Amino acid sequence: MRVAVVGGGIAGASLAIALGRRGCSVELFEAQTFPRDKPCGEGIMPAGVAALQRLGLPDGGGGVPFRGVRYHHGSRVAVGRFPSAPGEESCGRGQRRLVLDRQVFDIAAATPGVCAHTAAMVAGPEVENGRVAGVQVHGEVRRAPLVVAADGAHSRFRHRLHLNVPVPRSRIGARRHYRLAAGRTAEPWVDIFLGRGHEFYVTPLPAGEVLVALLAEAGAVSQPLEPIFDRWRAAPPRLRQLLEGAEPVSDLLATPLAARARAGYAPGAVLLGDAAGFLDPITGGGIAQALITSERLAAFIDAHRGRNSDTWVPAFERERQALLRDYQLLTRGVTGTSFEPGSTITVSYCPMKDGRPAGGIGWVKLANGTFLNPSDGGGDGSDKAVERWKGWLAAGYTSSTDAQKPK
Repeated sequence: MRVAVVGGGIAGASLAIALGRRGCSVELFEAQTFPRDKPCGEGIMPAGVAALQRLGLPDGGGGVPFRGVRYHHGSRVAVGRFPSAPGEESCGRGQRRLVLDRQVFDIAAATPGVCAHTAAMVAGPEVENGRVAGVQVHGEVRRAPLVVAADGAHSRFRHRLHLNVPVPRSRIGARRHYRLAAGRTAEPWVDIFLGRGHEFYVTPLPAGEVLVALLAEAGAVSQPLEPIFDRWRAAPPRLRQLLEGAEPVSDLLATPLAARARAGYAPGAVLLGDAAGFLDPITGGGIAQALITSERLAAFIDAHRGRNSDTWVPAFERERQALLRDYQLLTRGVTGTSFEPGSTITVSYCPMKDGRPAGGIGWVKLANGTFLNPSDGGGDGSDKAVERWKGWLAAGYTSSTDAQKPK
């Protein structure tokens, strides 16, 4: 089985590794050279840490451990600690993409059966009789029965396949790295500071550094961006204290968010990772999503060798959508969570449909013992209501209305 993979980031390179280890022949095309940087989150959720371990990268590629995610809104804090499970990683890891992307790509390049190219810009798909039959790169056609596009949120390949969905520029993301002042250390949590029209996402990193990422409504941001970024990050007292005396160690990079795809596949081609469309990375789940969906796609390809991909790709897409609903629940719901004045709440993570823990937020328990569901606002606090919600979420529902529709 020959597969062409467009994009050598986390999604594309991990797929190439998995396929090469299964005996497939893979050509991996990366447009840039390493090391390279990108504006994105750098928190690796526990499921992603475990997937990296399976690739041969322990401890998230040498990343700094964190126990979970904390949400700050004024004086109120929601604490989401990752649950522990036998044989599973119980903490996340923070690691620079500058480091992690190179580590995963190098493993792919050293994997038997994988031919990895850098500085190889794929111009687009080679289409024959309405079907993708390969890729066009450096003026040549490289043929493959299956092409996987993993070239990022603003995928050129997706656009050339006419799968791009125009999205209003409603939100933007920006990020900068800081080296903390001597004597200061980041606590082992990913901290999200919720403001009016924006959030800051702070991840501990190796070498005494932190990632500070801004997610903002486009209408709340004016140019130049840097003064706004600095003013907003100084507003939350805990964030201001953490960064007192810190030294910026990277440029401020920005990107529009909320890319979408009309479909996750076309005849002869599959979109993977951010190329398949993504939500705001407030959960920090993007790396884990990419790694896990790459593993599943490799398993589908291996199980259906010699068969036309049209016969099995729809089944992969259904599984992927079910998997991602857990992450989408948290991304869409967290900023709408209701907080009682002065309360501290604990976020509980609902198990994912395949049994893995910490897929996404299932329900929220307030200090007074009552429960709220972020995306639905329901829950009367009774044991019966909580168990009902857990069942609905495990089945993939994100609202009581959908769960109770006549089947």
